[in-house]
Amino acid sequence: MTYSTQPAEHLLSLRGISKRFGAVRALTDVDLDVYAGEVVAIVGDNGAGKSTLVKILSGVHPQDAGEISFEGVPVTISNPTEARGLGIETIYQDLSLCDNLDVVSNLWLGRELLTNGGLDEVAMEQQSWTLLRELNARIPSVRVPVAALSGGQRQVVAIARSLVGDPKVVILDEPTAALGVAQTAEVLNLIERLRERGLGVILISHNIADVQAVSDRIVVLRLGRNNGDLRVADVTSEMIIGAITGASDASLLRGTRPAAVAR
Repeated sequence: MTYSTQPAEHLLSLRGISKRFGAVRALTDVDLDVYAGEVVAIVGDNGAGKSTLVKILSGVHPQDAGEISFEGVPVTISNPTEARGLGIETIYQDLSLCDNLDVVSNLWLGRELLTNGGLDEVAMEQQSWTLLRELNARIPSVRVPVAALSGGQRQVVAIARSLVGDPKVVILDEPTAALGVAQTAEVLNLIERLRERGLGVILISHNIADVQAVSDRIVVLRLGRNNGDLRVADVTSEMIIGAITGASDASLLRGTRPAAVAR
């Protein structure tokens, strides 16, 4: 893995994020940085706080303490609409697709293009094909119902739908869960296309092999706290697992991120 000589754009910054649900501390003083053109994996055991962090970024839950900055400006994310307005798109594990609708209808749902008071089906279909080709997506037809697609193809549609709004940060929640080897490879290739488009990508995954295959950095959460901000090129899978389980203190491996885009 090499680094470009150009400084990367700092898109998203979280400082001291904490969240409590009653007596349960889900997050405590969590920090996170995301730069343009990089994939940041967030890993941790069940209950580590990954889902809570995603929901704070997507506007589902407000943080109790801490600050979120987007492109250097402090922001408040009160709901999902505000998150999307900033340029943060989240793709949850259930994908939230409409099985009875075709690919075009799913891509443009809620953002339909209009002409003369009606839907511009031609423009939506053309732009759908353009977007899918840019992502090297293998979809047989944009008019096939989503229910007829494979798991990997459905994930592609969900990711492509997030790009219709021209986001700057895309959050992927367990995108390869329950996928076969070939479908997983297709989704990982798609994640690399997102990085090439200059987006900041946050990848939530339990699969260490997938994380190492496409990520530039790994942020480890343990019991709701940071336990490492690691460059993939500098660590082994054993070191990552040790940080997740608490067998080792990954904070000892923490290094400053170079002001460059990982490639």
